[in-house]
Amino acid sequence: MAESTPWLVWALLSAVFAAMTAILAKLGVQGVDPDLATLVRTAVVIVALSGFVVATGKWRNPAELSARTLLFLTLSGLATGASWVCYFRALKYGEASKVAPVDKFSVVLVAIFACLFLAERPSARDWLGICLVATGVVLLAVQR
Repeated sequence: MAESTPWLVWALLSAVFAAMTAILAKLGVQGVDPDLATLVRTAVVIVALSGFVVATGKWRNPAELSARTLLFLTLSGLATGASWVCYFRALKYGEASKVAPVDKFSVVLVAIFACLFLAERPSARDWLGICLVATGVVLLAVQR
């Protein structure tokens, strides 16, 4: 399975680390401003990822990348930063067991945006799963 679907292995690992992120961030944001917490987290990511890229010999001068690539990576970085600021604020005031799943409403939005902007066409089975995620988010978000 790992050889035929490497994306799935990486996606599952991403889910594990994202879950750890939510719990560790919830613990770390206690008693500190969420924006400062986001800055500290971001600094750690920059240092760790820089070391990883250099250590694995993948460093390349970013100035050599195309303008289009730099534009979309910059916009993606800005979106990531905005997401992290919102996520840490949500964790500051909400329960991690609710914040993290609601944050994953991004799954639904990615599917919609991928259809609109990338011409992707999820199957009916895919849409069923996406709708189930949306239903779960609504159940978590709606107060009793």
